[in-house]
Amino acid sequence: MASLSDLPLRDDLKGAVPYGAPQDPVRYALNVNENTHPIPEAVARDIVEQLAFAVMGANRYPDREFTELRAAFAGYLGHGLGAENIWAANGSNEVIQHVLQAFGGPGRRVLGFPPTYSMHPIIAAGTGTEWVTAERDADYLISPETAVAAVERTDPDLVFLCSPNNPTGTPLPIETIEAVYAASRGIVFVDEAYAEFTPADLPSALSLLPGRERLVVSRTMSKAFAFAGVRVGYLAADPAVTDALRLVRLPYHLSALTQAAALAALRHAPEMLAMVDDIRGQRDRLLRELPALGYRAFDSWANFVLFDGVDDPAATFRALRERDILIRDVGLPGALRVTAGTEEETGYFLDALAQLGPGGAH
Repeated sequence: MASLSDLPLRDDLKGAVPYGAPQDPVRYALNVNENTHPIPEAVARDIVEQLAFAVMGANRYPDREFTELRAAFAGYLGHGLGAENIWAANGSNEVIQHVLQAFGGPGRRVLGFPPTYSMHPIIAAGTGTEWVTAERDADYLISPETAVAAVERTDPDLVFLCSPNNPTGTPLPIETIEAVYAASRGIVFVDEAYAEFTPADLPSALSLLPGRERLVVSRTMSKAFAFAGVRVGYLAADPAVTDALRLVRLPYHLSALTQAAALAALRHAPEMLAMVDDIRGQRDRLLRELPALGYRAFDSWANFVLFDGVDDPAATFRALRERDILIRDVGLPGALRVTAGTEEETGYFLDALAQLGPGGAH
């Protein structure tokens, strides 16, 4: 059996490690920011019915332009958007890949602000785009001044921003996005994967789209819609951007089944999003109770919380795993990240962490 070293692998991929969060059969999986609430049964039944109908036409290729789905996403987002503003793919990772294929590539660079979504540099590498970085401010924030200085220093072809940030959950001021756009010459990509968990009165980057043809705002159905297993991500941008993405997408990249499932879920958006308030409540509970256990919890507008003050993150991770809980070691010194689950899941995690004593396991 051959090994990777026996193959004529691209030089820039030699020594690389595939992405992958631990997949471990535990009772409490709180490590990848999934929505741990099940899809309501009535909604699930309707989705299944729509899938059954779609299967009857599976001998034909799906709508290459996923026209109905784009219109549904536009209606869901509002902000005066139309189908022509929308693009979708198999998860937001494929959306990111399309953007980098169209606007990145060899000889071009994308600016990011670590710690940030781990797939950003991985997809950049896969498309031959140089990944350059800049430091954040204290507590993982990014001020307009810090962001503009980074843009001026690196002169990137693309800038990637997370609002709120992953893995820290920290907010990104809309003023920072405005400043980055004004200072840059390329695509400004704002990843709003957790937008539904932010305060209701917080302006989305979607509000900045008019008159900014280089601004791209991505969303996902994986989190608030509890659709992680279906793989549907999408973005909103100037119609010229969606035209550019057609140049790099694979033909019929969204299956008829994916389109049917997403459309059915969007028709039930109020029911699907009813769980968001409960998740926010459990997130806020973590923000309150983790400090009471001696940890510092970073402000989060997402469905997870990053906390530090952990003496030995690897040991604490293992000790929680022994208690049937999986959380995430994101590689930050003295820190771990936990998804806000159901009331029962969150309570079990907090009780288990309390049992480990101050600073966690040693």
